[in-house]
Amino acid sequence: MLFRTAYSPPFGLFNGHLETIYPALFRKVRGVNYTHTDLDTPDGDFLELAWERSAGKADTLAIISHGLEGNVERTYVKGMVKRFVAGGWHALAWNYRGCGTRMNRLPRFYHSGATDDLHTVIAHALSLQIYQKIVLVGFSLGGNLTLKYLGEQAGKLSTHLKGAVVFSAPVHLSSCSTKLCATSNWVYSEKFKQTLRKKVRTKAKLMPQDINPTWLNKVRTLKDFDTYYTAPLHGFASAEDYYEKCSSLYSLPAIDLPALLVNAENDPLLAPPCFPIEIAEKHPFFHLEITRKGGHCGFSRAQDGFYWSENRAFQWATEI
Repeated sequence: MLFRTAYSPPFGLFNGHLETIYPALFRKVRGVNYTHTDLDTPDGDFLELAWERSAGKADTLAIISHGLEGNVERTYVKGMVKRFVAGGWHALAWNYRGCGTRMNRLPRFYHSGATDDLHTVIAHALSLQIYQKIVLVGFSLGGNLTLKYLGEQAGKLSTHLKGAVVFSAPVHLSSCSTKLCATSNWVYSEKFKQTLRKKVRTKAKLMPQDINPTWLNKVRTLKDFDTYYTAPLHGFASAEDYYEKCSSLYSLPAIDLPALLVNAENDPLLAPPCFPIEIAEKHPFFHLEITRKGGHCGFSRAQDGFYWSENRAFQWATEI
């Protein structure tokens, strides 16, 4: 199903860049009380989990996946956590490999299609035998990851997993990589490259036999980073092979649980293929909500102390 929603941003945020940057720089989210635990992965690594159970006893859980170079401390994650807890749910945010408080054990990092780690987190939550209803929430890269997972696991998912809602998801990675390399997006590209380079150097000191830091001299764009690091470290033939195999766009037709994708037309990081209108119009489970404004993981108009995206996600989660 296709929705077109008349979302309007706060006064002064008059373009997609401001809507994207302002909340990332200036928003503060207080009152989130995480309990941190580690979760071992089947391949001998670990993931860092951040639980918020301040709502007391609950049988409903939101599992929240962050964006590229994000973590559980980002305000868009904590804002979403706080919204679900305020509604009486538990929330579980998680750090991808290398995005937490310490470097992961194996040469691999994380990437846009690493659904095995999301599966490990979901399986762990289910193993607790507490939650009768689990909903997935994803931002940006985490949104692509979430939709890809639902498509891959169609027909095999637990009946306790009820659906998902994702925001600003680059469901077609190749076109988004090209857009991110545009001059108009240099501020985002440089920020991502800065933190990714730091992680490579850190891991190279720990695993010099597996990571070659000198290749960083060849990295001018994020596609270069995917060429020299993301693709070879994770078994892809090239950056384009990685993009093609990990784009959730191709998994959408298989989804068999209610899934909502919310993307803004003025998102500076999304390319036209990230608005799969034709699929949504014919699909019984995949829903696309397009807003004219919103930026990338912005949607910062507040109501009752929460951003529009947070209220929208909670509304969707309670309805499905």
